[in-house]
Amino acid sequence: MCYLYAPNGTDMHIGIAGNIGSGKTTLTRMLSEHYGWTPRYEAVSYNPYLEDYYKDIPRWSFNLEVYFLTCRFKDVLEIARSSETIIQDRTIFEGVNIFVTNNHDLGNLTDRDFETYMDLFRLMISLVKAPDLLIYLRSSIPHLVSQIQKRGRDYEQGMSIEYLSGLNTRYEKWISGYEGRKLIIDADGLDFQNRPEDFSSITDRIDAELFGLFRQ
Repeated sequence: MCYLYAPNGTDMHIGIAGNIGSGKTTLTRMLSEHYGWTPRYEAVSYNPYLEDYYKDIPRWSFNLEVYFLTCRFKDVLEIARSSETIIQDRTIFEGVNIFVTNNHDLGNLTDRDFETYMDLFRLMISLVKAPDLLIYLRSSIPHLVSQIQKRGRDYEQGMSIEYLSGLNTRYEKWISGYEGRKLIIDADGLDFQNRPEDFSSITDRIDAELFGLFRQ
C-alpha cells in the first residue's frame, strides 16, 4: 500500500503499538520526556462510548470504533502539519488491522457496519502516511492480564481472555507483515517504568535505529 506524504510534514512521527495493558501510554510519556518529543495520547479516558462498550460489546462496537477512527484521523492530520517530532500512543493502522477486524470476526460487528467502517478507513488512509518508526511492545497474555489488573480500570476488569488473546494474535500477524520501519520490544521481562536499566535498553535500541550506533 502506498501512503501519500502531506506537505509541511513532521520532523519525525514515532508510533507506539501494542495490546491493551502492554505499557504503550507509559512508554510514550517516558520517551517524550527523554527525547523532548511531543506526545499524542489515545482518546481513552474521555471516550464517551468506552464504558458502554465493555458492558455490551456487540451493541457499541461500531460507535466506539468510528469514534476512535475519527480521533486518530484528526491526530494524524495534525501530526502531518506539525514541525515537531511526535510520539503517538497507538496509530490509526491498529484500529482496522486489530480491533475492528477482531470484533468483526467475533460477530460484534455486522458485515454492513464493517464495510461502512472500511470504506471510511480507506478514504482516510489515502490522505496520510505511515509513521517514520513503529515501536511494537510484544506481550504475552499473562503479562497483559497482570498489567490490566494492576492499573485497576473498572471497565477493563470484565474483559475476557478470549477477547484479549484474539487481539494478541492479530497484533502478531499484523506486525509480522508490517512493511514500514519497525522496532519490536519484548515487554514481558521489562519494567521500564521502575528499572532505569530496562528503559535504557529501549532508548539504546531507538538511538541505534534512528541515529546510528553513535549519536551526533
